[in-house]
Amino acid sequence: MRVKGRAAKAADKQPAASDPEYSGMSAEDLAAAKTVYRDDLLEGKTVVISGAGSGMGRAMAFLAARLGANVVICGRREEKLAETQQGVRDLIGKDVHYTPLTIRDADQVEAFLDDAFQRFGPIDVLINSAGGQFSQDAIDFSRKGWQAVIDTNLNGTWWMMQEAAKRWRDADAPGNIINIVAHVERGMPQSAHSCAARAGVLYLSKTVSTEWAPYNIRVNCIAPGAIETEGVTQYSDDALKDFHLANPMKRFGDVWDIAETAIYLAAPSSKFVTGEVITVDGGMAQYGWVWPCGKPDYFKD
Repeated sequence: MRVKGRAAKAADKQPAASDPEYSGMSAEDLAAAKTVYRDDLLEGKTVVISGAGSGMGRAMAFLAARLGANVVICGRREEKLAETQQGVRDLIGKDVHYTPLTIRDADQVEAFLDDAFQRFGPIDVLINSAGGQFSQDAIDFSRKGWQAVIDTNLNGTWWMMQEAAKRWRDADAPGNIINIVAHVERGMPQSAHSCAARAGVLYLSKTVSTEWAPYNIRVNCIAPGAIETEGVTQYSDDALKDFHLANPMKRFGDVWDIAETAIYLAAPSSKFVTGEVITVDGGMAQYGWVWPCGKPDYFKD
């Protein structure tokens, strides 16, 4: 697979996206990538990011730290969180606080956000990037598989949103929530469980952006398209070779595209934006389909 854009800089030292060892943009890439934002944009702000041990969440953590924010991260895999913490410390010179947890557990979420608010005062931004799914024809989903995806992507995101909102309300402090979702308007073949959960988050976000406006809490979403992360290694080579052809730009996006979009929503630049979805997909929403398990023969020319 040909790697284009910023990810190409690491092509000679990282395996291709079809290789199980692929890890997206490296920590060195994230620490050095050019950004349109000034260095002190988030100085003194606290940004909480779930799922920041890898992929898009890790890129957001690096960029927020580079822009001066206090960064607090969480996720299921402590070793990945520790790697993000160490990378930010070594390459940027900033400390990152992390807590391993599963966002499916509302009690763990409550304790985590209690600690974040007590440690840093009212946080400024919550970015919900944690999530997960597996690709399969919907008719073959097991009950356990369906429940796991819904519980993580929908319920887990909601626990994070609600617990943060309650604390902002009680502290009479402004809040800003950014949810990473997906483009769901045309459905997501072979990812129906994720589509259902992401659609739930999307319209939940639109709803509470109105309900929570009196508390000065903004809620927005980012819908990524085919983004080149370590997550793409779950797909077969047959499916992966066509992913970048599902948008008219005919290439993958990279995690930096999502990180810089998140900063737009995290910064004062979006102070009059709420209840919106920013789609970052190279035009895929109006152009093509991704078949993560490979296109069925029925739909082939």
